[in-house]
Amino acid sequence: MDEPLATTLSPRFTPEEIERIGNRFEDRRPEDVLRWAFETFGDKIGLASSFGGASGAVLVDMAAKMNPGVRVFYLDTDFLFSETYAQIEEAKKRYGITPIAYGSRLTPEEQAGEYGEALWSRDPDRCCDLRKVEPNARALAELDAWITGIRRDQAQRQNVGIVEWNEKFGLVKVNPVAHWTKKETWGYILANKVPYNPLLDQGHKSIGCTHCTIAVGATEDDRSGRWAGTDKTECGLHT
Repeated sequence: MDEPLATTLSPRFTPEEIERIGNRFEDRRPEDVLRWAFETFGDKIGLASSFGGASGAVLVDMAAKMNPGVRVFYLDTDFLFSETYAQIEEAKKRYGITPIAYGSRLTPEEQAGEYGEALWSRDPDRCCDLRKVEPNARALAELDAWITGIRRDQAQRQNVGIVEWNEKFGLVKVNPVAHWTKKETWGYILANKVPYNPLLDQGHKSIGCTHCTIAVGATEDDRSGRWAGTDKTECGLHT
């Protein structure tokens, strides 16, 4: 097994340092990236998982094995699929972790009262801001680094760095599988018998809220099926 890259740097990096670190990991395994991240940021790092995507399932498996006390959080929009909630319970049992839920400050009823019914169908950006972006900001408020499962082979994410500075939320963003392909991701899942959301076997390529996620054809890209019928492709967390 390759030794992880050592670091003596402070968690407060310059942009140049972040770029150099990210470049050094281009030919390294996701486990090496995670090991460096845990050693560098300690308890000031959190792993975000939707408990819907294949990449997130891989990272929960890797991280929990490496760091049983890893902080895992998810955004509970109140509109997640039942399969997603079941996947969270499965992760709790398998890994002994307690994922932390962050939800909107508004209940669905309060949102409907203030913004009207079915906001997601009229102004999906606003709905995502209320139910995902603002809760995510609270989840990251006390952290120095954020682990995500985004990959470059997903639509509009081709320029994602393995380690990068995230201006929007003001912290280091670590994307350990950014350089992995879909094939590599699923290869890990099958080889390690990683539990994953069953909707991925039912035509769903990307799983979000029930109102804004549909199953699609086998040839569609991994971000298709989200906000179908609109030009929206991102919820706002990674843009």
